[in-house]
Amino acid sequence: MTGKFSKQSSTMVDRIMDDSEEKQHKPAASVKNSLGMEFVLVPAGEIQVGLKGYEDRKMVHKVIVSKPFYLGKYLVTQKEWKNLMGTDPSCFEGDDRPVECVSWYDVQEFIAKLNKKEGNDKYRLPSAAEWEYACRAGTTTQYYFGDNESQLSKYAWYYENAGHKTHAVGLKEPNAWGLYDMHGNVWEWCRDRYHRRYKASQAAISLGTGFGSGLVLHGGSWVNYPGKCKSSYRSSFHPNYGYYSLGFRLFRSV
Repeated sequence: MTGKFSKQSSTMVDRIMDDSEEKQHKPAASVKNSLGMEFVLVPAGEIQVGLKGYEDRKMVHKVIVSKPFYLGKYLVTQKEWKNLMGTDPSCFEGDDRPVECVSWYDVQEFIAKLNKKEGNDKYRLPSAAEWEYACRAGTTTQYYFGDNESQLSKYAWYYENAGHKTHAVGLKEPNAWGLYDMHGNVWEWCRDRYHRRYKASQAAISLGTGFGSGLVLHGGSWVNYPGKCKSSYRSSFHPNYGYYSLGFRLFRSV
């Protein structure tokens, strides 16, 4: 009787330990850092990058996201930028508005300071493929909510509803993975250099080096018409310069 009880108890302990270990290795659905920035878990998977949108003649190709990552729930705000950098370069002032008028190099300085403050090397800009994958959230339509352009006002600040200015983050509807303002408000810097056409053989996330004709921008902004807010649409800008319709959100490794 005692032996049987001991065997059952041992099995139960093993099961509890297995469950505990699984929880320890399973990343949280969302996390916050020391600046109060929120990050949403983006699951591993694959995507046909460039699907449903050929404005820049890029090739459609498969990208494999081999492991999950975190992406900023919101665009980086002016409050977050000021708390770390001590200044605010933005043209449209407001703590909850996205920081803008920041160059790619300005953003790299922000990232370096944030990694130092957090004591890790988890933060960077997303690659263009990571950005599109996160924006789509499993969809294959023009926008993460579908193909109906007339619905865009529910999800984005763009030329027709923004009133020629940025707006506080998180006021529109998010995508299926809980990410806000992936369409509109401000363009978002990515870490890749811009190529007119993707390489057909590309089968994994590009981390891009060098600058070529500029760095990739995604998402569109308050100054753009719907076509440039599509999930697949890419633009580019010189890394030395900021602009009043250009901001960013951060990638954070798990």
